[in-house]
Amino acid sequence: MSWDFSTEPEFQAKLDWADTFVREEVEPLDLVWPGLQFTALEGARREAIAPLKEEVRRQGLWATHLGPELGGQGHGQLQLSLLNEILGRASWAPIVFGCQAPDTGNAEILAHYGTQEQKERYLRPLLAGEIFSCYSMTEPQGGSDPTEFTTRAVRDGDDWVINGWKYFSSNARTASFYIVMAVSDPDVEPHKGMSMFLVPADTPGVEIVRSTGLFGDTEDEGTHALVHYQDVRVPADALFGDEGQAFVMAQTRLGGGRIHHAMRTIGQARKALDIMCERALSRHTKGSRLADKQFVQGYIADSYAQLQQFRLFVLYTAWSIDKHQNYLKVRKDIAAVKVVMPQVLHDIAFRAVQVHGALGTSNEMPLMRFLHGSMVMGIADGPTEVHKVTVARQVLRDYKPAEGLWPSSHLPGRTEAARAKYAHLLELEVGNL
Repeated sequence: MSWDFSTEPEFQAKLDWADTFVREEVEPLDLVWPGLQFTALEGARREAIAPLKEEVRRQGLWATHLGPELGGQGHGQLQLSLLNEILGRASWAPIVFGCQAPDTGNAEILAHYGTQEQKERYLRPLLAGEIFSCYSMTEPQGGSDPTEFTTRAVRDGDDWVINGWKYFSSNARTASFYIVMAVSDPDVEPHKGMSMFLVPADTPGVEIVRSTGLFGDTEDEGTHALVHYQDVRVPADALFGDEGQAFVMAQTRLGGGRIHHAMRTIGQARKALDIMCERALSRHTKGSRLADKQFVQGYIADSYAQLQQFRLFVLYTAWSIDKHQNYLKVRKDIAAVKVVMPQVLHDIAFRAVQVHGALGTSNEMPLMRFLHGSMVMGIADGPTEVHKVTVARQVLRDYKPAEGLWPSSHLPGRTEAARAKYAHLLELEVGNL
């Protein structure tokens, strides 16, 4: 029997290096250039960040989700999870380590499904960190439910013509190309009638109507675009993967991404816990430290337990993906991770805000950003409620209805069966009385 919670010493040394590197070199970038992660590197930003990327490459930690033939290390989901836990502390860290969303997911499916020409045109510069990409799937009327999508792709001679609307197409404003999910065959059921297309951002007919910001963003900071595709004509070789394969490709893309989201969320939650503990030890009120107040102690204990439980669950799920090499076999746990993730971050961030009082609600602390991030995580990659339905359906597959009128755990029936099982001994017991 093999059962081990330790990390291989060689990879642990890499994690230790990344931990120090992110804290000392990357976290300051969030303070100097906040919100500019997905803009082209120019001037001072390029001068500061290019050497950091090179150092990550020297350490063998650049784009580790991809195989060596693409410049990565081919790390499995477990190792990726441990690294992403560290990267979650800084918004710039995924950029510096070549694993930023949505580019990681887009690169993963490009590597798996793209033609050689598509890889050369889109994947190579994406992996080099020279361009950004956009995954254009969500629609205004249908959200993330593909059965409600109306954006159409129609074959016209040697071309495809795309018409429709997409919403929350993140980073469309700075992306060089979009991966567009569209209905290519409306006469079959939706999961088999959609295809993906690689659309250069400057293709005629692609219009960014507006870029929506998240709460707290100013009007010009929005990065989640409403895109109108009006008679967008692309050549036949813009088809990405096989026709009708979009749903399968999307699930491949989202499965690992949800685990990475979870581990980066753990990094944020741990940072919130660290901030809360420091405050509890530093602030005095009513004659003693906050750390001596039982309410605050309860906050800390609950946060630590919640974080550890969730972290172990995510690592187990990542291990399961590596073991089975099949996202469908781990679908239940991936969905459950997605369900639990926003609640863990919300609870720990909320307690940290409470311990800081008014300061915690201000823009002089990062805690409200964590709290708002928990709400985003409850919606990104599909709402929590949808994933709960998936978990319930998957769990119920392992059960069957009770036979007969009463539940199988109904005590009178179980007692009767137990007495029948041991009747010969009970008869001797009675005879000896």
